[in-house]
Amino acid sequence: MLAPKRMKYRKKQRSIKTSLLGTAQRGNYVAYGDYGMASLDSHWVTNRQLEAARIAMTRHIKRGGKVWIRVFPDMPFTKKPAETRMGKGKGNPEAWVCCIRPGMVMFEIGGVEKALAEEAFKLASAKLPIKTKFIVREDME
Repeated sequence: MLAPKRMKYRKKQRSIKTSLLGTAQRGNYVAYGDYGMASLDSHWVTNRQLEAARIAMTRHIKRGGKVWIRVFPDMPFTKKPAETRMGKGKGNPEAWVCCIRPGMVMFEIGGVEKALAEEAFKLASAKLPIKTKFIVREDME
């Protein structure tokens, strides 16, 4: 699973307004591979969802090409236990999430045909809580 090795603080305040508003200004183009999967919505994506999408892609391309993960879950997501009364502090960290904005390239694939990459991204998109689209590197068009 993807998670930071160490953090300065174990728990972080939620910054939904600043982290999910607007479109992606950085990471909105295919940089490493030939094809990419860009998000169309803004949402928090957990490390488990990213790992499930990565496994679905690599199994479909039968380890033929190379897969790049362009996002990293570096924000702790805390949750209080079920049936707990209000108060008594912030809950314990449950998972790690990354804030995804519209237009952000999440995964890239290189070294495979276009049809195979498109099908792999379609399988990976089913594992994610957001809508995505298939994009091609600019100099390949």
